[in-house]
Amino acid sequence: SSGINAEYGGDHDGGPQFAQVFVIIWLGSGVVTINSKLLDGKLSFFQSICVLGYCVLPLTVSAILVKFVGLVLKKGLLKMIIDFVIVTLSFVWAMFAAVYFLKPTNNPGKKIISTYPVGLFYFVIAWLVISQP
Repeated sequence: SSGINAEYGGDHDGGPQFAQVFVIIWLGSGVVTINSKLLDGKLSFFQSICVLGYCVLPLTVSAILVKFVGLVLKKGLLKMIIDFVIVTLSFVWAMFAAVYFLKPTNNPGKKIISTYPVGLFYFVIAWLVISQP
């Protein structure tokens, strides 16, 4: 605990970061779900939020791996490349999982326009993971 406090500058408890991520995930999945419903999606609001929440798991794992890489390697090009590869693979995994679950429930003529917000949502989360200190 004292090592983490020393690394992040004192008695910082991480409360604001948790709240920001929590709000981004809830608002983002809500907007994606409303978009899906407006495009005649067949999932209910809460089913869609659950699917999007489950598909965030790869990005959550990548956040843990990026922190671990940060403990092993200090700042540098190698760390940046490894972080980029980890986050990119987790983004692709999350997108594949979400599209796989949501594809049968979307209107066949509107698959691209209903998939784009999902990709944007996961991209924002991936950006948060890769840009963490």
